[in-house]
Amino acid sequence: MITTVTLNASIDKAYVMERAIENGTVMRVKEVRNTAGGKGLNVAKVARICGADVQATGFAGGFNGQYLEDLARRSDVETRFFHVEGETRSCINILDPKYGSTEYLEPGFDVKAEDVDRFLEEFPSIIDGSSVVTMSGSAPRGVPADIYKKLTGIMKQAGIKVILDTSGSYLSESLSGCPDMIKPNEDEIEALLGIRVNGYEDVLRSAQELHDTYQIPWVVISLGADGAVLACEEGIFHGKPPVLTPVNTVGCGDSMTGAFAVAMERKMKPEEALGYAVAVSAASAMSPLTGHFDLAVYEKIAGDVVVEVCG
Repeated sequence: MITTVTLNASIDKAYVMERAIENGTVMRVKEVRNTAGGKGLNVAKVARICGADVQATGFAGGFNGQYLEDLARRSDVETRFFHVEGETRSCINILDPKYGSTEYLEPGFDVKAEDVDRFLEEFPSIIDGSSVVTMSGSAPRGVPADIYKKLTGIMKQAGIKVILDTSGSYLSESLSGCPDMIKPNEDEIEALLGIRVNGYEDVLRSAQELHDTYQIPWVVISLGADGAVLACEEGIFHGKPPVLTPVNTVGCGDSMTGAFAVAMERKMKPEEALGYAVAVSAASAMSPLTGHFDLAVYEKIAGDVVVEVCG
């Protein structure tokens, strides 16, 4: 089983517009799509489509929290959220023909220190039976920056693989806990290594340095339409998808994380896992829904993904 952790979950509302946004006016929405959101829930939905047994956990509150869990279950994702006071946030993605995607992200509720302690106490029972756990995104106010490091320690003791996809202090505070995979972007690489990333060769060198310095088994760096790079003990690999015209790129990174979780659970070799994750991520870019892809589209793309050895 794969467990996904989303500490700052949300109700994701996609507003599909018939015409371009005009500021300061009344805009009528053509269509509304509500989904269980937050990076980890996107991961969970994609991993489920990949065929894995999945459960989602994190913090949830109020009526929105109940609705969040109901929406997750509609996607065939089991839930075991830790309930706190406050109301689970909503995040809005406006899709219009001129600007494409415009996101409005609420900050989320405050979490009390005693709630954090109780969540840590319950976490071993929550992840019991899991082979891989992913931890994604930010955390609500009141949650300390070392939360992911503490959770990683619990999973390491249980022999569970850990994938961490976060940023800022949540990432830097967690590296000494040695998760099995991290997925930093270019800005995060520069902050961690104190360098300036200029071009593809710098990306390759940075991935290798993060792998060597922090002893992270898999360091994955997404390159957007150009796929992703994976640095690991076996070397550095670059997975490239075919040229596509994307429909919706929101959540493609989460789709990649979900596919890597499935690959780890299935014990794929690094280059196989990279090719699989790149194909799933590319397929998700062809879906109008966030945290979703069509298996038939994936099958077409997978045959055209190229994985090259870079070092």
